[in-house]
Amino acid sequence: MAKRRNQAGGGVRKPRFSYPAEHSVGHQVRWTHRALQRALEARIRPYGITLGMWYFLRALWEEDGLSQRELSERAGTAEPTTVTALHAMERRGLVVRVQNQDDRRKSNIYLTKPARELRELLLPQAREVNRTATAGMPPAEIEALKRTLTRLRVNLAAARDADEEN
Repeated sequence: MAKRRNQAGGGVRKPRFSYPAEHSVGHQVRWTHRALQRALEARIRPYGITLGMWYFLRALWEEDGLSQRELSERAGTAEPTTVTALHAMERRGLVVRVQNQDDRRKSNIYLTKPARELRELLLPQAREVNRTATAGMPPAEIEALKRTLTRLRVNLAAARDADEEN
C-alpha cells in the first residue's frame, strides 16, 4: 500500500488531529456497555429472552400497561424497533395489547403471567452481571460512577435541548 506523501517534503503526512479511542469517554462507555450487554445476554438466553426483549420487560415490570410510545421512550428505542419486539413478545406469549379506553387509536401493552414470573428469574441475573462488573470496587466508588454517568446523560440532554432551541 502506498503511503501518502505531503507535497512539500515528500514525507508521510501526519494527521492534523489525533483522538485515540482509548482517550474517548464515549468509546469507553460504549465498550463497557457492549461488555455488559454480552454478559447479560449470556445469562438471559437460557430463559428464551433476547436482549431486545429484556429492555421492554424491564420497563413493563416497572409500570405495566404502557402505551407503545411510552414503552419506546422508557426502553430508549425507536417505535419501529418496539413494534418488531412486541410482535415477537406477543408470539412468545409474554405481552398482550389492549385497546386504550380513552383513545381507540392507541393500545396499551400488558405483561402476561409468564412474563411477570420471569421477573424473579431474570432480575437476579442482571444483578449478578452488575456484581461481576463492579467486583473489587468499594460501594462509594460504584455510587460515584453512577453519579458520573448520570451527569454525562444530563449534560448531553442539556446540549441537545440547547441545539434544538437554536
